[in-house]
Amino acid sequence: MTIDPAPATAPTDLPTTVGGEPATRGGPAPVSTSSRATRILGALSLVGIAVLVVFGLFITPPDAELGETIRILYMHVPTVSAAYVAFIVTAVGSVAYLWKRSEFWDLVAASSAEIGVLFFALTIFNGMLWGRITWGVFWRWEPRLTTTTVLFLTYLGYLAVRRIPASVRTRATVSAVIGILAVVNIPITHKAVDWWRGLHQEKTIFGTVDPEMQGTQLFTAYLGLTVFLLLFAWLLIHRFRLAWLTERAEERGLDAAIAARRAEGAEEVAP
Repeated sequence: MTIDPAPATAPTDLPTTVGGEPATRGGPAPVSTSSRATRILGALSLVGIAVLVVFGLFITPPDAELGETIRILYMHVPTVSAAYVAFIVTAVGSVAYLWKRSEFWDLVAASSAEIGVLFFALTIFNGMLWGRITWGVFWRWEPRLTTTTVLFLTYLGYLAVRRIPASVRTRATVSAVIGILAVVNIPITHKAVDWWRGLHQEKTIFGTVDPEMQGTQLFTAYLGLTVFLLLFAWLLIHRFRLAWLTERAEERGLDAAIAARRAEGAEEVAP
């Protein structure tokens, strides 16, 4: 998606900020969702995914305890990790918005939340596949899955709030508060396996100095983390730029409508 630069006759007082702060700092506003840097980042992500598939499905051996089901974890762990990072970025963007009242941070928070929900949905899906093979059912209301559900519904609520008709400032403020409060559930979800007894697989990478995974298994696990973080960065840049351009397009449409209405009013009062 691209938006052509405004013509020289376009009004110069279009709102490009929330609360009077510049929407972007340190560079020009984006005019397209793509750039050379994002194309390189996207290519690296796609190549990384292909390499991850090869290692995850063909090169790494079955696990001594989990058997072939460990291959699902090569996607499960990266998707949930990327989702956590996305939700943390949403919280940081929310704090920055309440501090600076900048549209830039509001759009960063919202864009990151959307991507986080996508990755979290993938996490739940591949986790259900792992549960069906391991437990014999797709879902069990054990501690980790219960807290996961609460976290997922919280961010769905965040996205729903952003669709409620309201002023831009009110919507952004309420969303920011929710984005800050919601992130508190991440450590609860992550530590649910340690705090309460459940059926969920214990940690194999994080939380230990000497992880149980070794060799190609450990390499593939960290490869997956790297690839999905690259993918998250690529998607975040594109989603932010799309949101920014959408806002600019709406502002221009509104300004054109106001100008047309003023012209009609001038014609009506003309003798």
